[in-house]
Amino acid sequence: MTDIFQEVSEDMRRERAQKLWAKYGNYVIGAAAAVVLGVAAFVAYQRYEQQQADAQGARFQSAVALAQAGKTADAAATLSALAKDGNAGYQTLARFRLAAETATDKLADGIKAYDTLAADPSVDPLLQGLAKIRAGYLMVDSASYADIAARIEPLAAADQPWRHSAREILGLSAWKAKDLTNAAKWYQAIITDKDVPASLRQRAEMMLQLIAADQPFKAS
Repeated sequence: MTDIFQEVSEDMRRERAQKLWAKYGNYVIGAAAAVVLGVAAFVAYQRYEQQQADAQGARFQSAVALAQAGKTADAAATLSALAKDGNAGYQTLARFRLAAETATDKLADGIKAYDTLAADPSVDPLLQGLAKIRAGYLMVDSASYADIAARIEPLAAADQPWRHSAREILGLSAWKAKDLTNAAKWYQAIITDKDVPASLRQRAEMMLQLIAADQPFKAS
């Protein structure tokens, strides 16, 4: 009797399964097909994105090679195009490189290009800070300490990622202006920061020795 009941139960389950498949089988197949198509589309999109990134990377490297070869106009044209039609990362990278190349021949225009990057809300805040630092280094020989401080001093706070470079810019600007008090303050802030790179610490120690001896070099 047990075997009979078991067979009847299995038949009922089989019949129920067949009815369910007849009713919902097409949906199951459709859902499975959708998953397969979705995975295929995702893989294809990833491949496309990688190809685009590789192509943009090649264009950027080509621009760098042109600049190194002295073909500045061709390099600028390649970088300008990449800054317009590249993805977000390469657009920003191209703009930074273009600003650097521009500053080589036209300092004021290079500073303006970095200022534009620093003020662009689409640029990552960390990179905005870097743009300010790049502009600050370019301005040291021509701008007053007051102008440099207005731009750079907020980046010199203890919690700022670019504080080491900001302090060096401020120290050098003050030293050039013969403001030895502020120069010493900023270089002292560099050497007392435990996270400062060794090379920058050495430069700061050298500058403090010059300041102590009151023997600033004469700008050429």
